[in-house]
Amino acid sequence: MFEIWRKKYVEELIIDTEYITLGQALKLTDTISSGGMAKWFLSEHTVFVNGEEEDRRGRKLRDGDLLNIPGTGRFKIVEQQGE
Repeated sequence: MFEIWRKKYVEELIIDTEYITLGQALKLTDTISSGGMAKWFLSEHTVFVNGEEEDRRGRKLRDGDLLNIPGTGRFKIVEQQGE
C-alpha cells in the first residue's frame, strides 16, 4: 500500500501557511478551475488524504500530508519555512 507514495510519483505542493484546505488544494493542482467547484467535485470524485477517502472541502492539509487525486496526481504538502 505504501509503495504508491514513492517519491518519483509524488509532486510537492508547497504552501507558505500552516495549512490549506482541501478545496484550495484542488484549485492549486488545477483539478478544478474555481473554489466554488470543490463541493461538486468531491461529491462526484473520490479523493484520498493520507490514504483515507475524504469529501470535506474544508479539511485542513498540513505539512507532510499526502493527497491523492485519481486522474490528477499525488501530492505531498510541504510547508515552506520562513527565512
